[in-house]
Amino acid sequence: MATTACFVIVSRNDIPIYEAEVGSAAKREDAAQLHQFILHAALDIVQDLAWTTSAMYLKAIDRFNDLVVSVYVTADTHTRLMLLHDSRNDDGIKSFFQEVHELYIKTLLNPLYLPGSRITSSHFDTKVRALARKYL
Repeated sequence: MATTACFVIVSRNDIPIYEAEVGSAAKREDAAQLHQFILHAALDIVQDLAWTTSAMYLKAIDRFNDLVVSVYVTADTHTRLMLLHDSRNDDGIKSFFQEVHELYIKTLLNPLYLPGSRITSSHFDTKVRALARKYL
């Protein structure tokens, strides 16, 4: 597992609908705010890249010190799955994104979930953290 990892799902309107610190590194007091800032700064790059390629997995799009931002853009809703990490496991990251995307689609199919609203399901959170342990 990566020592530092922050995973965020951002809606088409640039609103974070799910956030999780999934790394195993010791947490600094300002780490969560720093991770949010880095991921938010990468949104412009994601927007530019999404228009130039048809690929869903955009790989590493930005770097900050030893941290890397990897992104997966859904084809249907243009929702961005963003991962801030310090690992070099591209295959594991791609598999993580694909399985979380599948989990996100299942959440969208839930008639009680309003698309674009915050995902508060403990089941979803548990599954994402399990996938992070498995692939990152």
